[in-house]
Amino acid sequence: MADSEEEFIFWDYLAIVVYFLLNLGVGIYALWRPNRGTISGYFLAGRFMWWLPVGASLFASNIGSEHFVGLAGSGAAGGIGIGAFNFNSLMLLQLMGWVFIPVFIASGVCTVPEYMSKRFGGQRIQAYLAVLSLILYIFTKISVDLYSGALFINQALHWDIYFSMILLLGLTALFTMTGGLAAVIYTDTLQFFIMIIGAMMVMVKAFQKVGGYEALQYKYMQAIPKLTYENTTCGIPRADSWIMLRDPVNSDLPWPAFLLGQTPASVWYWCADQMMVQRTLAAKSLSHAQGATLFAAYIKILPFFMIILPGMISRVLYPDDVACVLPEECMRACGSTVSCFNSAYPRLVIGIMPAGLKGFMMAVMLAALMSDLTSIFNSASTMFTIDLWKRVRPHAKTRELLVVGKMFIVFLVLVSIAWVPIIEKMQGGQLFIYIQKIGAYLAPPIAVIYTLAVLWPRMNEKGAFFGLMVGLGVGLVRMILDFSFPPPKCYEEDTRPRVISEVNFMYFAMMLCWITGITAAAVSLLTEPPEKYRLIRTTYRTRHDKMEREDDQEYVARLTGSDQESSATVSPSDNPVSTTAIHASDVQLNSEESPERRNGQSNAFKRAWVWLCGYETESLTKEEQSEMQDHLRNITSLEQDPRAKMFLNANLVIVIVIGVGLFVFFTRDPFPEGFDPKKYQQSLV
Repeated sequence: MADSEEEFIFWDYLAIVVYFLLNLGVGIYALWRPNRGTISGYFLAGRFMWWLPVGASLFASNIGSEHFVGLAGSGAAGGIGIGAFNFNSLMLLQLMGWVFIPVFIASGVCTVPEYMSKRFGGQRIQAYLAVLSLILYIFTKISVDLYSGALFINQALHWDIYFSMILLLGLTALFTMTGGLAAVIYTDTLQFFIMIIGAMMVMVKAFQKVGGYEALQYKYMQAIPKLTYENTTCGIPRADSWIMLRDPVNSDLPWPAFLLGQTPASVWYWCADQMMVQRTLAAKSLSHAQGATLFAAYIKILPFFMIILPGMISRVLYPDDVACVLPEECMRACGSTVSCFNSAYPRLVIGIMPAGLKGFMMAVMLAALMSDLTSIFNSASTMFTIDLWKRVRPHAKTRELLVVGKMFIVFLVLVSIAWVPIIEKMQGGQLFIYIQKIGAYLAPPIAVIYTLAVLWPRMNEKGAFFGLMVGLGVGLVRMILDFSFPPPKCYEEDTRPRVISEVNFMYFAMMLCWITGITAAAVSLLTEPPEKYRLIRTTYRTRHDKMEREDDQEYVARLTGSDQESSATVSPSDNPVSTTAIHASDVQLNSEESPERRNGQSNAFKRAWVWLCGYETESLTKEEQSEMQDHLRNITSLEQDPRAKMFLNANLVIVIVIGVGLFVFFTRDPFPEGFDPKKYQQSLV
């Protein structure tokens, strides 16, 4: 017995060590890439990425450890309904690729808040959106990722949660702070394949254990813990567990609220969130960006089968642990008095996977966590540096901007760890629902304003700003009420205000979208229209416009800081933004000479440190500058090969048909006519 235990420890830890060595190899490869010392090189990977790594990074950045923990936990708690969020992303990814990304690329921006500054002028909208996005990253991304990753490690290795967080943060910060977006995308691609292979292995093993899909449908309805409260529905699966879009009133996922409320709110995440947009901006052409969204959409079909359904299987196999109701039972099973649904996936892996493969699945969870965190850290530091720090210090040198971006990551980490204890006690143990609720209260105004900015040329800065402010005020009121009145336990009476207990958060998101849109439209129509030059290449209708903007030179100065004489060397073109406004800084910024080089006093350690952090690279030759200018000009021209465009559009139609078909198939009742789930469960109890 001792020998087998030693074998288990050895092979599992060996799998984890191999995983970290692979990551280290990819990270070292990224360190040798050129242009890490430029804004575009560090924050946008030089804009040379092809569709596969960009699409893999989109998927890996989305599917973090909170999905393995949260999606599986919500599946264990409420059935397949949570899969609607997953299938919805298939269409929203294409909305980004075909509507939003062409405009962002043509406008020549590095961040989405920066786009708002170029579209409307002024600084307040850009600064507000950057700050709000950073707040959302902390409350719905970083802290949730840290908690879910540490929870898995705690379940598998019994390490302290906070110790696990510190260990994970050290590893993820190493890749993000040294290699920039290129390192993030390369490691994301590695994590993508590890996640897919590992999760598919667990899925196959889990379905073998439960007896197949049809057997799961009936066994899930029987998955009731032995110890529960009498004369209550506590611990009993929902009668509509196998219906995706549910009753408009008496359900947890009303279909009108999801389609008209949650979908617009999700536009922010998929179409206007810096973390997602930044990856597609790193693509080397519009065709590659659209190919990446298609690839990510096809792969996004899988999480329903390899995360949500295994979470439901976990409840079937371990109902007393995963679906526990009594606080003392939950404390025994997972160390929480609220519920143990979030432990569904870790419990399944530990319970069914053999020695060695448990360690591989630990690597899968770490891959999910690291891919998400590195993406968030890079995007957050990009927004803080470009949208906020540049405003405070408009003449900051490139080296200062890179240092500030790296140091901001440390601040994000500290604040996120402080928020983790609150997450532990929120939302009845359903982590994914917590994320969606925060998004429903804060994201709809952002989604509406970005959509109107891209599609409606008449909207002006005043309309956008007041729409955002009114939406923020209304959303904060609901969020504060929701935090002040947490949901009751299943055996308790619901005494919360009716605006919380009876108005589903997705219905609230729908109302918030209308409030924001009406406010923005009314203010815009009652005030002066925007200056015509601000519409050049900043709306969908004008994305191909070749006219020169009045603020092109001002925009160049803002990007290049004090290196304005360098920008003057850039040759003009038919698209001024392509060769000047975008990245004159990319071509010349690394001509800044470090103090160590000027004084000739650098020692080997200092040179190694400067190289590791990407603060110093050789300046580009004139030939390389010309190639960079041509490359940027080609990207922002939005030119596409006719055959590639036809292929992409055909796949666009296929993805939309598949998405709609999945909703229809999983919304029909799978049980035979006359089968009553409630009576079936009562007979079991």
